[in-house]
Amino acid sequence: MTGFLLSLAAGILPMVLYAWFLFFLDRYEKEPLKLLVGTFLWGSLIAAGGAFAINSISSLGILFLTQSELAAQLAISALIAPVVEETLKGSAVLIVFLLFKPEFDSPLDGIIYAGIVALGFAATENIWYIHQLGYLQNGLAGLKEMAFIRVFLVGWQHPFYTAFTGYGFGLARGAREPILRWIFPILGWTFAVIFHLIHNLFAFMTANSGSSGLLNTLWDWSGYLGLLVLILLLIAREKRWMREHLESERSAHLLSAAQFEIACSARKQSLAYIHAFFRGDFRETRSYYQLCGDLMHKKRQLIHHGDDPATASEIQRLRSAIGNYHRN
Repeated sequence: MTGFLLSLAAGILPMVLYAWFLFFLDRYEKEPLKLLVGTFLWGSLIAAGGAFAINSISSLGILFLTQSELAAQLAISALIAPVVEETLKGSAVLIVFLLFKPEFDSPLDGIIYAGIVALGFAATENIWYIHQLGYLQNGLAGLKEMAFIRVFLVGWQHPFYTAFTGYGFGLARGAREPILRWIFPILGWTFAVIFHLIHNLFAFMTANSGSSGLLNTLWDWSGYLGLLVLILLLIAREKRWMREHLESERSAHLLSAAQFEIACSARKQSLAYIHAFFRGDFRETRSYYQLCGDLMHKKRQLIHHGDDPATASEIQRLRSAIGNYHRN
């Protein structure tokens, strides 16, 4: 029982920490926490459970047809698992995209949702690996070794793959041509499957050749660092968008010069939240700058998608809400 509880903690807690890191990176317009928790649970329960069932049944079927364990392992790891897992994880992003569209504003949002659902998936997968292949085979030493591999060496593998799907949906959100709203998500999912396949193929070759797996580790970490660079570039782009689309509010004195500078700076926002925490108005301050981020995205959407009455009405509502902070 102790070994299972340790495996549970080692599998889940680091992924929750990684999820918080993604939440922290979303600087200018936070996604609803309840929605993020829901996507994490989808990944850990529905996606991971569904993938385990489909992969297991498929493995038994291939083994029955080929009478070769090696063929079954290769087919599952390099062909079936990438398609099944990226489809089940990506379905959570699709649901958010379709049912919670007001909370899905940009490519960065797509990456955040995709990363969170993938970390939920990884949490459940980690528990199995750490307990079954770590603790049950080599006790606490095996648990520590497998936890190190799953948390530090490949801890970001699932968010890296599924980020392509999220990025595709994010591009679709801003696309003007209807055909691109279909093409971008399909391309994103395709890249997610391809990179997942390559990782699994490298891992299969490493396991069956006795090599160190250095190539696989270098491949994975190159992808993780590339994803981090992409996120930082998207954050910098959102900063430019904030300055561009909130300038009219600053000129109209809906935002003071100081508020405008804080709204457009992740660093200054962080300092403002710290000061607000000690003043006792953290929630109000956070809500205020969240409104500014929401307003920026709605103004962008109005420009990209034309004269949409619903978006125009939401812009007026956000402006009124920002103005109410000055009157209160």
